[in-house]
Amino acid sequence: MMSGLTDPSDATLCGADGYEGGTVQECRFTSPDQSYLEFIVDLYFNKAGFLRFNSTVGKFVGYTAHGVLSAERYNNNTAILGGVRAEKERYCRRNTQNEINYILTKTAEPQVKLRLTKASSNGHPAMLVCSAYNFYPKMIKLTWYRDGKEVIGDVISSEELADGDWYYQIHSHLEFTPKAGEKVTCEVHHTSLKEPKLVDWDSSMPEPERNKIAIGAAGLVLGLVVTAAGFIYYKKKSGTIL
Repeated sequence: MMSGLTDPSDATLCGADGYEGGTVQECRFTSPDQSYLEFIVDLYFNKAGFLRFNSTVGKFVGYTAHGVLSAERYNNNTAILGGVRAEKERYCRRNTQNEINYILTKTAEPQVKLRLTKASSNGHPAMLVCSAYNFYPKMIKLTWYRDGKEVIGDVISSEELADGDWYYQIHSHLEFTPKAGEKVTCEVHHTSLKEPKLVDWDSSMPEPERNKIAIGAAGLVLGLVVTAAGFIYYKKKSGTIL
């Protein structure tokens, strides 16, 4: 079920001497074109449902002994039955269209930011974080490219995180070793965008950040060299290298 519309103004309650009755009118639809539309009326007594009208069934159905008697009486009353059947078009068609227009078709374009930070693992010295904020609806896709080629590995992405105000945010992390002159791009696909939004990493970062990355890259290379030297020394000592 794609959506259900229940208007609080059409949920009525009444009570007397410790007893309580209520009525809830509901519209259900599965697609924006309203190809499937259903009008339902539920009647309750002391919080227990005893009678329902469903436009798909086209008549009242009782769930208790009293409900069965009420259903028979209403179904034999052409004025009541005709009136409630007409509510599908009069009430549901208009109100579900309003819900589609003002809620389901609402979109908000993501605000995208790209920032450089230190990697969390020893595999790479740097990490780029591509963040998309304040977008709606929820579905979104972030893709990384290095010099035009899609990056599959070394990428970790969060799920869409709800902000609690209809909007969402998401964060994608790319761990990498920077190369001079390369182009790193975060591509964002979202229904609010006529075409994908591309955000490029500016390699001309401030001097302190360049130094940090350079030191990190140098440390990574040095570590590999030391490891290789130790391995060769071990093999020589063990006599496996002549």
